[in-house]
Amino acid sequence: MSEYPLPNNSTDLAGRVALVTGASSGLGERFAQVLASQGAAVVLAARRKDRLEALADKIRSSGGQALAVQMDATDADSMIAAVAAAEAEFGTVDILVNNAGIPDAQRAHKMSLELIDQVLGVNLRGPWILACEVARHLIAARKQGRIVNISSTAHFRYDGSGAALYSVTKTAIARMTECLSVEWAPYNINVNAIAPGMFVSEMTDGMFERMGGNPAPHLARERVPVPAQLDSTLLYLVSPPSECVTGAIIRVDDGQSSAVRLRK
Repeated sequence: MSEYPLPNNSTDLAGRVALVTGASSGLGERFAQVLASQGAAVVLAARRKDRLEALADKIRSSGGQALAVQMDATDADSMIAAVAAAEAEFGTVDILVNNAGIPDAQRAHKMSLELIDQVLGVNLRGPWILACEVARHLIAARKQGRIVNISSTAHFRYDGSGAALYSVTKTAIARMTECLSVEWAPYNINVNAIAPGMFVSEMTDGMFERMGGNPAPHLARERVPVPAQLDSTLLYLVSPPSECVTGAIIRVDDGQSSAVRLRK
């Protein structure tokens, strides 16, 4: 039997290569910095190259390794090229964080065909293509890996507020996670998902504006969490101690789904 430290809780990612999509802002920006802080070489992928370069400089100035790669999550060639660029710079990608996503914020019957295609492309087709491309390289290299897909609590509940297609894509991401975890378990590739609730990010800034202000007073804990409060969940799923965890969808919503409020 293998010997494990007590506790078996290391987050050392030295020698690992991580590709983070949607890394130019919000959760993706934080995810990239967290992985780099634990020793991973991080490839930052998104459309806004200037922001990626600024983040790469920040990571390198702190002693980390980072590469900025412009990538369009609706363009298959762009995504495949991002994986190739990562491998050329650092070696085989063995951590993928499928974070890129966009909201729809419209009633289903009012969405244009262009918007439908864009939401499906970024939120579902893109993560599928990237996961398969990374897995292909891992299998060829006979290396184990970790894929973390970003779903949403919209997977569990939709209240009719005007983001039906977003909700559908996030449920599809959860099911994709479960299915690919089964396919790739024999290759020691773990596939899991984080399903965040409402967190402070560039995406939610627009949502707060449409809602008429800060929604915190209407939430169970009267606060909107920040990306740093997802650090431990991400590190758990990509670090050695979670080697037996695959196919999981972890809800992190700060109790936002609760309708129960304590009397004051």
